[in-house]
Amino acid sequence: MSTEDQDIIIELKGIHKRYLLKQALTGIDLRIRRGSIVGLLGPNGSGKSTLLKLIAGMIYPTSGSIRVNGREPDVRNKSQIAYLPEIDNLYGWMTVTETLNFISGFYADWQADKAAEMLQTMELEGKQKVRSLSKGMRARLKLIAALSRKVPLVLLDEPFSGIDPSSRAKIIRSILSEFQSDEQTIVLSTHSVKESEPMFDDVVFLQNGWIKKFDSAENLRAAYGCSLENLWEKVYA
Repeated sequence: MSTEDQDIIIELKGIHKRYLLKQALTGIDLRIRRGSIVGLLGPNGSGKSTLLKLIAGMIYPTSGSIRVNGREPDVRNKSQIAYLPEIDNLYGWMTVTETLNFISGFYADWQADKAAEMLQTMELEGKQKVRSLSKGMRARLKLIAALSRKVPLVLLDEPFSGIDPSSRAKIIRSILSEFQSDEQTIVLSTHSVKESEPMFDDVVFLQNGWIKKFDSAENLRAAYGCSLENLWEKVYA
């Protein structure tokens, strides 16, 4: 394996994904660098969630190949991936502390000290019932659950969806403060381009299941002379 290949944590070749009559992804070729934060951008229905689920090994491609850390996604890979879905899968009757304790039981790589630290950063009280939390607070709790694991790959599907600006700012600050580029790679899908832009090393623009643009955030800004938020408007005009 070359040094260049060792620097790649995710590699997709010729990925197609079809659901009955709907083609979700068409001919996706993508190589994601180890130790980067990658923005996965696109309108609803562009294939972002499908792509993340494929990488996580939750679903399988209709055709094409996927390699995560050098092998096809399987049970062993899942232990190396923290996946935060867009849907809210928390139990309302649990407290915040009970929720984190429950989740920790599934993962040998759980970092209790990190979870406790992030509770303070995210301004959540351990005794609060999940059902009493606002949507933004629930989003922060889900993020704690994802980032408290010591894994090389973190997949975040719309972590800012429908939450207020102050919560978005807290989540972004927490992601940046907890990110360790020598140990971790983050792939994050979002519609909140303006707030998220400073995080991104590389950016993927998806449209109708195929990659319209993929480059470093720096190269894209230089090539088009505008922010990623403005580029979004040009790409999807």
